[in-house]
Amino acid sequence: MNGLPMTVPAPAGLPARVRIHEVGARDGLQNEKTAVPTEVKAEFVHRLAAAGLTTIEATSFVHPKWVPQLADAERLFPLLADVGAALPVLVPNERGLDRALALGATRIAVFGSATETFAERNLNRTVAESLAMFEPVVARAKQEGAHVRGYLSMCFGDPWEGAVPVEQVVGVAKALLDLGCDELSLGDTIGVATPGHVQVLLRELNARGVGTDRIGVHFHDTYGQALSNTLAALQHGVTTIDASAGGLGGCPYAKSATGNLATEDLVWMLDGLGIETGVDLAALTATSVWMAEQLGRPSPSRTVRALSHKE
Repeated sequence: MNGLPMTVPAPAGLPARVRIHEVGARDGLQNEKTAVPTEVKAEFVHRLAAAGLTTIEATSFVHPKWVPQLADAERLFPLLADVGAALPVLVPNERGLDRALALGATRIAVFGSATETFAERNLNRTVAESLAMFEPVVARAKQEGAHVRGYLSMCFGDPWEGAVPVEQVVGVAKALLDLGCDELSLGDTIGVATPGHVQVLLRELNARGVGTDRIGVHFHDTYGQALSNTLAALQHGVTTIDASAGGLGGCPYAKSATGNLATEDLVWMLDGLGIETGVDLAALTATSVWMAEQLGRPSPSRTVRALSHKE
């Protein structure tokens, strides 16, 4: 075995190229029990870019009280000035936006919820109140020429509310886009989505006027469905897939959330399908092995373990 999947021409109906929205440096590291040194984070982002990732979510300008692992955002972001990739940052409110814009950020993201319980637990607001909070953030970001991504969590299931009605998700998704978000990321925060559910939600979004070109997907692998769900999204025409190098991360406010889809597992599948990503799988695997060493534990990514011959 040479460590490479057998590549075939991209099957009919699948996109020729996919943009991976790498979230390991933000969504992944924010879940660590202890803060990772700023210099290690900076090297991580540089290595991810060198492996060919073109969108790398760098950090979050959330108050340190809520996410202490990312309290070094002001120190980190200037260290990434020479990274040849787009560097989105998460901002929770106008103060977070001020901090990000002051450092020259040109891509920002807001983080909403499709369910009331998670909105209360994560943002201490109702869904409507959180949208009202985002409105001036998105408006000002757009005035400053920034690209705005809207994250929508709990799109398929909520640990407190159970299955989330498709119509409910579509309503909040439309509201985020109506605020002015350029792109929407549909989050399976606790990993309960199935391929059929994914395609039903995507079809309903299209029926309500949301183009597939404005949609990204963000799957967790609780039930081992992240790659299956990704393939369902690809079959629908989605070309933006969120993933986390080495499978880092989960969600600190949803205890049943397991790790993100590992970027290496995603690239292995896409390479085998003949879908271009621009990512060097060997370099990416080496980066995740290095990061696992910094964290003192092996990577949960099956592809990282297989290619690095470590169990």
